[in-house]
Amino acid sequence: MMTMTRSLPLCVDCDGTLIRTDLLHESVLLLVKSSPLSLLKLPFWLMKGKAYLKQQISQRVSLNAQSLPYDPEVLDLIRHARAQGRSVVLATASPRGQAEAIAAHLDLFDRVEATDAQTNLAGPNKAAHLEGLFGRGGFDYAGNSRADLPVWAVSAGAIVVSSSQSLHKAAAASVSVLQVIKQLPRSLKVYAKAIRVHQWLKNLLVFVPVFAGHQLSAEPISAALLAFAAFSLCASAVYVINDLLDLSSDRVHARKRNRPFASGALPISHGLVMAPGLLLAAALIAAQLPIAFAATLVAYFAVTCLYSFWLKNQVIVDVLMLASLYTSRIIAGSAATSIVPSFWLLAFSMFMFLSLAIVKRYSEMLVVIQQNKTKAAGRGYVVSDLPVLVSLGSAAGYMAILILALYVNSPDLNGLYPRRWALWLVLPPLLYWISRVWMKAHRGEMHDDPVVFAATDKQSWVIAVLVGCALLAATL
Repeated sequence: MMTMTRSLPLCVDCDGTLIRTDLLHESVLLLVKSSPLSLLKLPFWLMKGKAYLKQQISQRVSLNAQSLPYDPEVLDLIRHARAQGRSVVLATASPRGQAEAIAAHLDLFDRVEATDAQTNLAGPNKAAHLEGLFGRGGFDYAGNSRADLPVWAVSAGAIVVSSSQSLHKAAAASVSVLQVIKQLPRSLKVYAKAIRVHQWLKNLLVFVPVFAGHQLSAEPISAALLAFAAFSLCASAVYVINDLLDLSSDRVHARKRNRPFASGALPISHGLVMAPGLLLAAALIAAQLPIAFAATLVAYFAVTCLYSFWLKNQVIVDVLMLASLYTSRIIAGSAATSIVPSFWLLAFSMFMFLSLAIVKRYSEMLVVIQQNKTKAAGRGYVVSDLPVLVSLGSAAGYMAILILALYVNSPDLNGLYPRRWALWLVLPPLLYWISRVWMKAHRGEMHDDPVVFAATDKQSWVIAVLVGCALLAATL
């Protein structure tokens, strides 16, 4: 915090300074989600100027000022200035309506200067406007980018909210730098979290047809490896898109608010580059595999986009879609290796993944109860649905085990397993595991992502080893 005593007004930028995001980018994403066809109007609005563009978008979307990712150090800076009796001004290129909503929520600003229908209050325009209000050298200014250099040039002192050394030097060349507030580091770990590398575990399902079909030669395994890579990259692109479209609801979620885009650890602009880049890489890999795999991958992407835009708000439909997306990975593995999946495999996977999808929703609703709410943001469920969810989910899980039991007793296995009796040893561990999953979910001890739970739970790993041993004993 700046400890020196000053009496000049403090002017604070909004995008990237007060908040760790860009309101224009946020507004465009909200517009895409609520009215995708409105995107066609953006070039025509932009032709009339950036100020007009911002005004038109802001009139069509509603931002939640309470959930935006504010920079705590900048808030401390503002509170310190107010404690000194200084006037504090929110000076932003964002539309006035959005700026005033932020000011009203924080109750820390004496006045708001923002973009109107005629003037985009950024760069030289902001510099001229603030100089006209306070005079050259009549105010201090907090900003975060090179667009703020003209403003710093006419200010008395600069507060640089950035980790860029080049920006620090550029600001210091024209004005005294009073304070530097470094932003969150953008390490590879943050990017890995954004693309959810841990979720690639799901894509190991593409190998299931290889092992279930007992075709462990080099060619099908190589094809499955390529399918795994393509599916992982495509899924990561979907996760990025989903996170960009779910910013508002993620920010009011106990855990999801810490995701890179929701928290502001990564700017939205990076996500807009990452998503198409990941898709391009997935397409290049998919081109090395049969056309049936590419078709499956395209269908997966289309369905997940449909889910992100609309289906995730539809009760029951959402969990059915999640279950089908899991099963689609098995179908993709079959398409890549030309190994036809059995009816038993697809039926088992659909019911098992339906159970896990409902676990996810059930756990999310328990968090809603802890927050003293009755409805989850961005979901169609209410807390009174919990008894129905636990009934449907546990029934689906047990149905999956029943299908597996019928398969073990099926004549379809004749000749596939020398020690067929050993397959019965698979059933008790799986029955225990799905029962334990639902017991922990009921107690509120389940991570709202069953994949993360399975990957980090010691008992789940023990059960996986037991199942693997049983399968090995049946095969050898």
